[in-house]
Amino acid sequence: MKRVHVIDSHTAGEPTRLVLDGFPALSGSTVAEKLNDLRENHDAWRRATVLEPRGNDVLVGALLCEATTPDSLCGVIFFNNSGYLGMCGHATMGLVASLAHIGKITSGTHKIDTPVGTVTVQLDEDGAVTVHNVPSYRFRREVEVTLPEHGIVKGDIAWGGNWFFLISDHGQQLSLENVDALTEYTWSVRQALIQQNIQGECGGDIDHIELFAKGNNADSRNFVLCPGKAYDRSPCGTGTSAKLACLAADGALPPGHTWRQEGICGGIFEASYTQEGTDLIPSIKGHAYISAESILVIDDNDPFAWGIHH
Repeated sequence: MKRVHVIDSHTAGEPTRLVLDGFPALSGSTVAEKLNDLRENHDAWRRATVLEPRGNDVLVGALLCEATTPDSLCGVIFFNNSGYLGMCGHATMGLVASLAHIGKITSGTHKIDTPVGTVTVQLDEDGAVTVHNVPSYRFRREVEVTLPEHGIVKGDIAWGGNWFFLISDHGQQLSLENVDALTEYTWSVRQALIQQNIQGECGGDIDHIELFAKGNNADSRNFVLCPGKAYDRSPCGTGTSAKLACLAADGALPPGHTWRQEGICGGIFEASYTQEGTDLIPSIKGHAYISAESILVIDDNDPFAWGIHH
């Protein structure tokens, strides 16, 4: 019998499951190396944590690790139903809120090591969390991709901690009632990118698709399809970072100006960026809320102990 101590939270509706302890010790001197060890040698633990019957397709896992750089509070490895994420904005907010919940941190500024670099977070007295993300940038503008049922669609390729294909002119209705159609549309974009060999820099897999429309109480409303075909309930921290990079490249948003990004469920992130030399550093602010504290039990006699594989 194995036990995994977790705290569940949600950020604007998007869930995070923080793993405090119970996973095997990981080797590596960086978080990226630890992620590789988890993926290559202990992936069953990811599956047990986020797949059914304990998890679901929407859930993002965050494994708490020791810091690998001198000034950092901790490290974190993000994962979901389909594999691993380099960075995750909403889950970073969930991590910070969860650590505050158990008394591990107080308000102030903290550094966290991720597989794609160290990020700085600010925890406010009211519980708001600002994530100062990894440097973000637009790689290519107005890239054409041909969809079988929709013809040619143009989008930008941008990095915000994950690779995104961002589409503003799509003809889709961005509403919660239309998520099934939006999921199929964005999934067809993802498949077309693969088939037409359209990639991020250095062959990076563009595994997030992001649609934009006019916001209700914000500058913009989005729909984000995540790698495992689940849609992001939140406005998506890394996706908002990628959007900021595109806005900055177009000269449409000056440094320090706030961009209010609304998610498909109505939650809002407040975003801005600073220019540090050639680096664009996004800052994404939101709230995460604790929803559960629990112990996951892994019984070796259980035929689905290590998750249901689709």
